[in-house]
Amino acid sequence: MVKPLHPLLRNPVIPAKWRDGIERPQRLLDQVEEDPRYLVDLAGMPIVSARQFTRDRIAQVCRLAALYETSPNLFPPLKGKILINAFYEPSTRTRLSFESAWHRLGGDVMSITDPATTGIAKGESLGDVAEMFNHYGDVVVLRDRNEDAVYEMLDGLRIPIINAGNGVDEHPTQALTDMFAIFKWRPQLLAEHVADGDKARIGIIGVPNKMRTVRSLLIMLSLYAHAFEEVVVICEDDHPYDQGQLEELQQEGLNIRVSQSLNKELPQLDVVYINSIAWVGDTFERMGEDLKLNAKSPLKPGSIIMHPLARGKELSTDLDNTEHNWYFAQARGAVYIRMALLTSVVQRVQHVIDTPDELLS
Repeated sequence: MVKPLHPLLRNPVIPAKWRDGIERPQRLLDQVEEDPRYLVDLAGMPIVSARQFTRDRIAQVCRLAALYETSPNLFPPLKGKILINAFYEPSTRTRLSFESAWHRLGGDVMSITDPATTGIAKGESLGDVAEMFNHYGDVVVLRDRNEDAVYEMLDGLRIPIINAGNGVDEHPTQALTDMFAIFKWRPQLLAEHVADGDKARIGIIGVPNKMRTVRSLLIMLSLYAHAFEEVVVICEDDHPYDQGQLEELQQEGLNIRVSQSLNKELPQLDVVYINSIAWVGDTFERMGEDLKLNAKSPLKPGSIIMHPLARGKELSTDLDNTEHNWYFAQARGAVYIRMALLTSVVQRVQHVIDTPDELLS
């Protein structure tokens, strides 16, 4: 039997939701006035925690990311530079998006995807590894299941290091990616004063003290407490926080509460962020098995769903072709956010945007 030709092969089209995802970065560009000071200040800086970011810094990184997304033919500023991608814990999207970002910027990449192939397997210290990295590359991106690894390497580095996930602690560039997606969806949230009708209610299906993506995202959301009507953490625990974690968020003015009822909350949520993977000891564990989204979930019309991926059964594929699917656009945006961050850290902003000479001295 001859297999029929797939309809998309006869008449390929770009679905409306993808066209919209491409057009939205321009709205973010129009919302944020360019101010290179906050990008120049990132030059040579290690990026380890979401706490290193301010509202202005996040806005300018997102603006540069939107510029890259809307202007793919910009001069590649990192030609001749080398990225060391050291991933000692499994990763697909984070590792490949960093590599894609660096290649798009004109640089070269050296990747380590298995610590068993390095001197670490023979007992070499991370401090000594850091000393070698100083001579081999211009930036290190590190992912390690040990949350102290990035700090152990930091002391011996003379080149910037970017934390791509350190155990259960943080994942700051994922949080930047998440904020970029939210701001493309509703650029008004970036304004200094957000009208009540533009404020958003966010639901986070996850466990803040066991999920690094959720921890870093909450830190960044707290900087924009004035823009979010409420953040609802939806999980099975009554108090899913480390000591002092909730107090830190509330001190920034974030209106946050915990709920165990997913379907009760969904009709009021503008943004639904879902994750199920958490570190427990030295391994992964899926949490919140009863907290799932599918096409029958009572989602608010016009609401968006975000997920750091990889997904499991918590996010059904029957949502992929609905208006709620922003998780694929979110993953796409990760490349541009990392392009913007890497350009800034390597001190090449002046090759992309007009930067006053006094800011570069």
